[in-house]
Amino acid sequence: MEKRSVVSGKVVDLFRRKIFNADVFVCDGKIEKIKESEKEYEKYILPGFIDSHVHIESSMLIPSNFARIAVAHGTVATVSDPHEIANVMGVEGICFMIQNGKKVPFKFYFGAPSCVPATPFESSGAIIDSQKTKQLLENEDIYFLAEMMNFPGVINDDVAVLQKIKFAHQAGKPVDGHAPGLSGVGLRKYSAQKISTDHECSTLDEAEEKIKQGMKIQIREGSAAKNFTNLFPLIHSYPERIMFCTDDCHPDDLIKGHINKIVARAIANGGNLFDVLCAAMVNPVKHYGLNVGLLQTGDPADFIVTSDIVHFNVEKTYIDGSVVFDNGKPQFPLVKEKTVNHFNVQKININDIAIKAKGEKVNVIVAKDGDLFTGKEVVKANIENQKIVADVDNDILKIVVVNRYTPVEPVVGLIKNFNLKKGAIAGSIAHDSHNIIAIGTNDDDIVNAINTIIDTKGGIVACDNNDIEMLALDVAGLMSREEAEQVAKKYDKVSQKAKAFGSKLNAPFMTMAFMALLVIPELKIGDKGLFDVSKFEFTSLFNA
Repeated sequence: MEKRSVVSGKVVDLFRRKIFNADVFVCDGKIEKIKESEKEYEKYILPGFIDSHVHIESSMLIPSNFARIAVAHGTVATVSDPHEIANVMGVEGICFMIQNGKKVPFKFYFGAPSCVPATPFESSGAIIDSQKTKQLLENEDIYFLAEMMNFPGVINDDVAVLQKIKFAHQAGKPVDGHAPGLSGVGLRKYSAQKISTDHECSTLDEAEEKIKQGMKIQIREGSAAKNFTNLFPLIHSYPERIMFCTDDCHPDDLIKGHINKIVARAIANGGNLFDVLCAAMVNPVKHYGLNVGLLQTGDPADFIVTSDIVHFNVEKTYIDGSVVFDNGKPQFPLVKEKTVNHFNVQKININDIAIKAKGEKVNVIVAKDGDLFTGKEVVKANIENQKIVADVDNDILKIVVVNRYTPVEPVVGLIKNFNLKKGAIAGSIAHDSHNIIAIGTNDDDIVNAINTIIDTKGGIVACDNNDIEMLALDVAGLMSREEAEQVAKKYDKVSQKAKAFGSKLNAPFMTMAFMALLVIPELKIGDKGLFDVSKFEFTSLFNA
């Protein structure tokens, strides 16, 4: 029996670039016809939003729960890289994401992670080689080769890296890029492999150079990296080459808004309505070949109803003709899901993180708020009893990484700009291998925070003596099975505790998680040592 419905409103036609009163006739999940009306309607009907590059895991929600909050903001689809869980659990983790996502009426488009591990200089929980990548790309549930983070491998003709790209082209699937700061000869060689996108641009010049090399730019506005301000002019200059993405969006931010928030900001900044909406809707569909409707006859009935086209507060969301959000609530139930995880680590003690002084000058990681890039400073170490300790007065704190897959000695470094005046913070989210990472003012609290993570097999924690605030993440040490509102509430408590300790960072836990990302310059730290990304080699804590 046919399922029919009619939705009336001001239709925003992105192809004819006009707005008109109309009745949208839906039959069996598709748009049967759109008939202009002489009636005057108040509400607007427009296609749903698409996040063109996101790691669902960074929301700390499993896909089915991510969907319940995403539809509230008018998002109907995501182009998702399951890179985080793949680094923890390999293909098993990817399959978990796909299967959980299928349990709800939302359009997840997952890719095959290209860098598991992200580099050979860290320990991950799994390895996805070129043959496993080929098998993934042959899967109909995999839509693209996810961000090629190993841009040095591409430039230097690494056989395994180029093989993965070749398999994607043979499968007829796009290849996503990740090349922060890459330009000149290196960029030309990178783009020559038909790597089609980049979400890492931080300046207008960088983005324009990549566009001229044939790449499309995903303007990112996430929890840690925020590039909208610098890249917004691209919407006017290159409207067909631009998409929007969040990349990594923590639960407290996701509760407040998603792609609709970026769109509203673009309109407030004077962006052309149709150019902005095309970046949020049309361009991702065309680039990735998504089966997502764009409010045209014959399309899947994926659209949203809003009261205005300024703030984009969503009243209803439709996917395949069914109402999935209405009256302030998702219209599909919470999924009860099993947990999967990978933890093999024993508790540590204070001696494990002691730094024997081998010199007075030390290399310090310099964190930057709202930026994945770090700097490097050489400072005089704070030495007590022939050991280097945190220098709270000068904001030089200890940073520790503990391999969570194999029992080995922790790696200890120093970091600046977290501004903690007491206590420590820790988490099992540390891009991209997701070992345990901690930053603190004293060894007792650092050890306590790390051991709390080990006890619960995943989460984020803020610790000051016995004052402990924690969000447990029982799925791969990355995600919770709880509802978005509960996760966001707990996350906010932990984040506020870190700020009460003195941190001035907008998202201290997100920023900390990226201190282990060895593919973004300048100085980072992994479970095997301090790493100079500019030289792509390990370096010493001590500066001779």
